[in-house]
Amino acid sequence: MIRNRIKEYRARFQMKQEDLARLVGVRRETIGNLEKGKYNPSLVLAWNIAKVFGVTIEDVFTVE
Repeated sequence: MIRNRIKEYRARFQMKQEDLARLVGVRRETIGNLEKGKYNPSLVLAWNIAKVFGVTIEDVFTVE
């Protein structure tokens, strides 16, 4: 299972789901589903999300 800290990073950057979705080229619902663990991101999407926050993929996503 992949866990993520997207919501935590969005809060740090005062960013809405919609803002992050626009920056990485997906729908807001996709970000919501990622945060809830209903959807696992592609490697490219994970990389793009981490890039927005200026961190590594491992900082945002962990495998359990």
